[in-house]
Amino acid sequence: MQLKDLYGSDVSKKSFIARKNALSDRFEKGVGEKPQYWFSSSGRAEIIGNHTDHNHGKVLVAAISCDILAAVKKRDDGVIHIQSEGFPPFEFNVKDLAVDPAEYGKSIALARGVVKGIADRGYEVGGFTAYSESSIFRGAGVSSSAAFELLIAEILNVLYLGGKLNKVEKAIISQYAENVYFGKPCGLLDQSGISLGGINKIDFENPAEPKIEGLLPPEGYTLVITNTGGSHAALTDHYAAIKTEMREVASFFGKEVLREVEYARFFDAIPQLRKKVSERAILRAFHYFEENERVDCAARALKEGNVSAFLGAVAASGVSSLNCLQNCFVPGSSEQPVTLAIHMSERLIKDGAVRVHGGGFAGTVLAYLADGEVQGYTEAMGKVFGAENVFSAHVRLPGAICLQMDELIG
Repeated sequence: MQLKDLYGSDVSKKSFIARKNALSDRFEKGVGEKPQYWFSSSGRAEIIGNHTDHNHGKVLVAAISCDILAAVKKRDDGVIHIQSEGFPPFEFNVKDLAVDPAEYGKSIALARGVVKGIADRGYEVGGFTAYSESSIFRGAGVSSSAAFELLIAEILNVLYLGGKLNKVEKAIISQYAENVYFGKPCGLLDQSGISLGGINKIDFENPAEPKIEGLLPPEGYTLVITNTGGSHAALTDHYAAIKTEMREVASFFGKEVLREVEYARFFDAIPQLRKKVSERAILRAFHYFEENERVDCAARALKEGNVSAFLGAVAASGVSSLNCLQNCFVPGSSEQPVTLAIHMSERLIKDGAVRVHGGGFAGTVLAYLADGEVQGYTEAMGKVFGAENVFSAHVRLPGAICLQMDELIG
């Protein structure tokens, strides 16, 4: 494993060593000893597959070159103590794993839920102390919560399980923590993208055993993410409504999820559907079916080296999210920074594509564009949304991983 596999070919070894040393100093000052282990858990980029995973659909997702870096020491008292830079520290005993509604939306809920998910599989778990800091851009829709969940899962996997948990199991456990303990009804895309690493097509027809196909990203193109502002904190109901409305359509056919419904049957039933569900629910179902086709198209294009077809699928996904899924702005709000960023991007980008990124409604847009356009695009978007809110990223080979620090930095 090399630094470039984690952070891209333009990574600064000097900067990484400085980052690692600063975190090590914090750990030693707080614990009185050097860390025993180092862990890294990445952010993720949803390339295509917007809000399809929760209805057992298909996605194209990549781990990217930002991460949570953690210094860790095993402990024998059953206590998990975590100090994340910029957040209040917390601790709990691994024997105390009951859901606490007062913890909804907090990091402690994620950690407790991951421990519970592992314990429920019959594994022994134990304590550790971790100090962490993150280069994952807060509020930018690159899944800092999933990165944290996978970090906890991999720490326990290495310290206590001998690596017995595979990547899919770690993703499922992490999703459980977010759904049940954190109180967010997410699908499995975020956790899977981080756990698997690289860029993957994932088919969630059977979420317990997803079909995974590793792919190679197009050469000469860069991901640029723009955080347009706005908090996701008050948007849970909007996210949940997408899943609920899609499943209302599925329920009309006596099914639980849209994956169990044939597209032709859905299309033919629209006159009857309009009497039972909203037009928005029908449009969101259209998005689901057509998004699955776009994932297949994009994956096929990457395998064939057809960059134009790949970018066309990404762009079409963005149009569908705007028009059918309707998650590019908060309903009824005149504040629409995501829509503005998309419209600007469409006029700035000559060779590339743009779409809403992640859950939507507020926050982030993703552009995939030719390397030669990155600087000009970044500068133009930075003038509107702030230079600190526009950043490029590379596809990262490993997701959540225990680092062999001596090997990594020499």
